[in-house]
Amino acid sequence: MVDKTPIVIGTSRNYDVERIKDFCDQAAPHLGMVKSLHGASVLLKPNLISSRASKLACSDARFVRGVAEWFVDQGARLAIGDSPSFGSASQVMKKMGISACLQGLGVHAVEFKTPQEHLLTHGVRVGIAQEALDCDLFVNLPRIKAHSQMYVTIGVKNLFGLVCGMRKAICHMKNGLSHQKFGDLMLDLAGLLPSQVTSVDGIEVMSRRGPINGELLELGCLCASRDPVGVDTILLSLLELDENKSPIGRAAAARGIAGARIASLECIGEKPSSFAGSGFSAPSILNPVPFNPFRFMLSSLRRAMAQAQG
Repeated sequence: MVDKTPIVIGTSRNYDVERIKDFCDQAAPHLGMVKSLHGASVLLKPNLISSRASKLACSDARFVRGVAEWFVDQGARLAIGDSPSFGSASQVMKKMGISACLQGLGVHAVEFKTPQEHLLTHGVRVGIAQEALDCDLFVNLPRIKAHSQMYVTIGVKNLFGLVCGMRKAICHMKNGLSHQKFGDLMLDLAGLLPSQVTSVDGIEVMSRRGPINGELLELGCLCASRDPVGVDTILLSLLELDENKSPIGRAAAARGIAGARIASLECIGEKPSSFAGSGFSAPSILNPVPFNPFRFMLSSLRRAMAQAQG
């Protein structure tokens, strides 16, 4: 009998830090984190899309605090970083209250500035953050959001932040003619990380539109796994969405990835059906993926100014 991949699901009505830490305690044995993390280098990767976006568009500071506290309690050496679409990670974290929320924990903030070139599917070359590849454990912290280009953004899509700086926009422009091709690229990124955990904030989510301007929906869900594809598969089911409309889901199924099959996954804790009727919705028609050249140039200028300001 083939072992199933555990997907841990919990509930939380709000962003109580102790409740989030309790969920980490619940999930840890199922994610192979029962052994000591003392001294391990752990990198948290939140969703820091832009300093100009609403707080709902980025990771919630209280969720990040809860996860960070749990790892600090285990004795881990903690860092946090991302490569936002607009601006720097430090700017976005300050604007979203994450920097203030992490004070006192000794968490080191890093900018993804050291690209390591990788050849991905379809002959695409991208620069992946060396900082993410060098840590002992990479912790992906996505927030559930509807997405105008990719249907919904959860575990796999949040990994696009591993692409350094302007390379992300270039990747959009050069490889975004096909949603399916872009889905393949996201899966390639997931396969590059040697050791990873995905811990999803589904407490307050973005519905109907996204990933920047959408509607607040109080879902009250927490989810964690070692498999970001499995997380996406289960949460698409939990949200009562059509997996065939997800470019990442279709690409994963076409590759025969085990995490794309519900039968290969084991839900622990809450059942997805307990969230039935949540009211979450995603776009029925997806926009083209290519990045707007004007926005690319504007983002490049802002990024250069941010770096010049230190």
